[in-house]
Amino acid sequence: MSFIRHVGRHGDRKVAVIFREVPGESHMCLVTYTEILNRQMHDALVKCIESDIGQQAESLADALSRTLSPEGNPILQTLHVEGKLKKVNTENIIMTPAPNTKIKLNELNKILDEMKLGEDAIKKLADMDNSLGMQSHGDVVRKMRGPKQPSPAVVASGDLLGDAALAKQRLEQATRMKNEAKGLLAEAKRLSEEAKTLDPSISKAAKTVKTATAPVTAPIKARRTRAKVTV
Repeated sequence: MSFIRHVGRHGDRKVAVIFREVPGESHMCLVTYTEILNRQMHDALVKCIESDIGQQAESLADALSRTLSPEGNPILQTLHVEGKLKKVNTENIIMTPAPNTKIKLNELNKILDEMKLGEDAIKKLADMDNSLGMQSHGDVVRKMRGPKQPSPAVVASGDLLGDAALAKQRLEQATRMKNEAKGLLAEAKRLSEEAKTLDPSISKAAKTVKTATAPVTAPIKARRTRAKVTV
C-alpha cells in the first residue's frame, strides 16, 4: 500500500496541509482547499505533493516554495497572494494518507514529534558514546600533550648547522616529556589510590611485600662494605 503525505479532509472538504503546525500555535495548521483551486493550480499542487520532493519534505510548504506555478511563481507565494491559505485547528483535520487509513492531524503531530525526539536522543547518545568511549594510551598522551606543534625550522644563528636552534628544540621537547611524565605519574597515583579504595587487600599485600624485601638490602650493603675494606 502506497501512502501519500500532506493530504487530508476538513469535514467533507479535501485539503492539502501546507504547515502541520503554525509557528507559535502548535494546535493550529495551515491548509488549502484543493476544490477551490483552478485546474492548472490544482494539477500543479497535486504533482508537487506526489513528487519525491513533496513526499520527502517534512513540511509541504518547503516543497511548494521551490515549485513554480503555471504562471512561473512559487506555488506557496501564489496561494498566499490569492488568499487560498486557511488556518484550522489540527483536531479538525483528518489525514488520509491511504484510502483505508485515517488519523487526526493533532495525533499525527504528536507521534512525529516523539519520533523526532527519539532520533535526536539516539544521535546524542551516539555522540556521547564516541566522546566518552575507551581511549588508548596513545590517545591519552596526545590529549595531555595538546595540539601538535610544527617543528621549528632549523635556522643557523652564527653557525652553519644551526646548533642553537637544535638545542632550543631539544630543550622544548625535553620539557614537554617531563610534563607528560608528571601527568602520567599523577594519573597512575590516582588510579592506585582508587584501586586500594575498591579493594583494601591490595594495600595490605603491598605492605607485606615491602616488609619482606626490606631486610635483604642490609646484607647486600654489608657485603659491599666488607669488599671495599678487603680491597
